[in-house]
Amino acid sequence: MAWYNPFSKKPVEDVEEKLNPVQQWLGQNVESSREFTGQYEAYYENLEIVNRGVNMVVDDTSTLEITVKPVGHGGVVKGVKRSKVASLLTKEPNPFQDISTFKRNLITDFILDGNIFIYFDGVHLYHLPADNVIIHGDPKKYISKYTYNDIDYIPGEIIHIKDNSLHDIYRGVSRLKPALRTMQLMTRMRNFQDKFFENGAVPGLVLKSPNTLSDKIKERMMASWQARYRPDSGGRRPLVLDGGLEIDKISNVNFKELDFQAAIHENEKIILKAIGVPPILLDSGNNANIRPNMRLYYLETVLPIIRKLNSGLSRYFGFEIVEDVTNVPALQPELRDSAAYYTSLVNGGIISPNEAREALGYDAREEAEDIRVPANIAGSAANPDEGGRPPEEVED
Repeated sequence: MAWYNPFSKKPVEDVEEKLNPVQQWLGQNVESSREFTGQYEAYYENLEIVNRGVNMVVDDTSTLEITVKPVGHGGVVKGVKRSKVASLLTKEPNPFQDISTFKRNLITDFILDGNIFIYFDGVHLYHLPADNVIIHGDPKKYISKYTYNDIDYIPGEIIHIKDNSLHDIYRGVSRLKPALRTMQLMTRMRNFQDKFFENGAVPGLVLKSPNTLSDKIKERMMASWQARYRPDSGGRRPLVLDGGLEIDKISNVNFKELDFQAAIHENEKIILKAIGVPPILLDSGNNANIRPNMRLYYLETVLPIIRKLNSGLSRYFGFEIVEDVTNVPALQPELRDSAAYYTSLVNGGIISPNEAREALGYDAREEAEDIRVPANIAGSAANPDEGGRPPEEVED
């Protein structure tokens, strides 16, 4: 926050900068990853719905094109040309990765950890896995350094994009955290189903004897049962009962009741909502509900993520970096509305055609600099004295 004295005669460049007075308490902690991201990575790799939902957001966000505009406002780094920044962010961030792979790694970290860390060495951009990056708070200047394993980086070398968090000003929270209980529950359901088949189905039969059997006889009977009656191997050999043994059914549990299909389906919806994917996009739908949900998905999930990334990059490099949505089919209705809106502004003489072209993502043209003056059949809007009814010819 800048401290300005209206009565001071100091030039603008000599205006003192007032630091945050509470930073001395905020900058005492060393911030590592707030969550054990290993569990989120395990769910991402093993639960189908988590993998599909995260991959949708990652792929759709990383494929959005961006534009580096020449508007500069002074960034963290100095002397980097706009053409160089455009090449790093649209073609090749470093000699080892293409831009798609680079962005997908960034967005995956953003969802699983809630943070993105990018190292700029002055020439290339490199991704630092967020769960291994430690932020060292500074009592005066917000951050003193970043540490990845045993390597320290000064704040000017790191681009940090943080997701939302309530209690932390340094690190964001994983988007999978609200769905952690649901993912654990689904894992337990799957494990129970696996054990159900591994153990040869639910023990629904009990052998009863009117006499007391010794432990040796019980173990021999159990060994005989396991050797001859193997449901897990497909065996159907009946058990011969003698000596007064009877069969009693104690369980009514069947496979349909152990399938948990309804519960799993509802839990999948909870996980998708936490990630930001409308569940109907992965379910059956029609043109009446797919299109509005696709538009909602882009407006409320994909675009906010890419704008957070672009905002961090804009601050660092000093150029205005914006997303280009002209090729996104889900946003075409919005583009039609925008086209009609800017057309009315141009025809109404409020903005120039070049201003409208820039807002819609097109290059400026030399002949489109001037503002159009609207005219009507009664005369000119610029000069009402001109125009009107054409003069009548006087016959000789």
